Amino acid sequence: MQSPIDEQSLHFNANLELLARQVVEGFITGLHKSPFHGFSVEFAEHRIYNVGDNVKNIDWKLYARTDKLFSKRYEEETNLRCQFIIDVSSSMYFPLKEYNKLNFSVQSVAALIYLLKRQRDAFGLSLFTDHLVLNTPAKSTTTHQKFLLAKLEEVLKTDQMNIKTDLEQALHQIAELIHKRSLVVVFSDMLNTVHDEHQIEGLFAALQHLKFNKHEVIIFNVTDKAKEVDFKFENRPYEFLDMETGAVLKTHTSKVKDAYLSRMQEYRQAIQLKCTQYKIDMIDADIAQGFHPILQAYLIKRQKMS
Repeated sequence: MQSPIDEQSLHFNANLELLARQVVEGFITGLHKSPFHGFSVEFAEHRIYNVGDNVKNIDWKLYARTDKLFSKRYEEETNLRCQFIIDVSSSMYFPLKEYNKLNFSVQSVAALIYLLKRQRDAFGLSLFTDHLVLNTPAKSTTTHQKFLLAKLEEVLKTDQMNIKTDLEQALHQIAELIHKRSLVVVFSDMLNTVHDEHQIEGLFAALQHLKFNKHEVIIFNVTDKAKEVDFKFENRPYEFLDMETGAVLKTHTSKVKDAYLSRMQEYRQAIQLKCTQYKIDMIDADIAQGFHPILQAYLIKRQKMS
């Protein structure tokens, strides 16, 4: 099995288009060798045959290999509009000067765009901090793909400190701007600059806004799990920096670990509960685990929407 860490190290500064192709083609090759054989084909050049479809479009050679009925998909078919939303606030640059949450999110979106292009689905991009930075419509053209990859390359070249997050405001804006009945895929660490109960309610009011406008929503909750969730630091003094406000906390890890773990678990459980309530898929995305879990989660969601 390919090591996710090696994959990240290999692609740290890779060209996004090349990286996306390598990741997706490696993933699809893996699917062919796995119990999901045929799964990838369905989402590339084929779709599941439904009763009433024209039998002339059935791929009988594929049926012979998979024992499943698939219809060939043609150039003019665009079955999905997908809007990718990336949090580009300062907390996404953690861990600083290492492979971070923003690298992972941008590269994941590049791979998903490549996959959607193969499927002839449409894709758009939104970037936000404490305001909406970029919002493009969803298109399925090669020109649009190259434009979005260029925008993502620009994000990777930027190093922004003390830039705050307002996920609530960005989602309200995006809900009104994008085409109805889209698949909305959010990459964020879900860490707003200010944390309180009212802000959680505000965030989910924004997510409700998306659902009210008939969008399907997946949230990839991007973390460096070892440090941010499990608090795996050495038992010694540290200087912790809030990357969005610049605040500094000098303390020994033993003095804050229990309280930190308790608050983090409480916050993550509150978000997960709300997502379940609103029928929103929230998936933990640990940057140490590589891109394949992201692609698989997307394909499972795509299958449910077919």
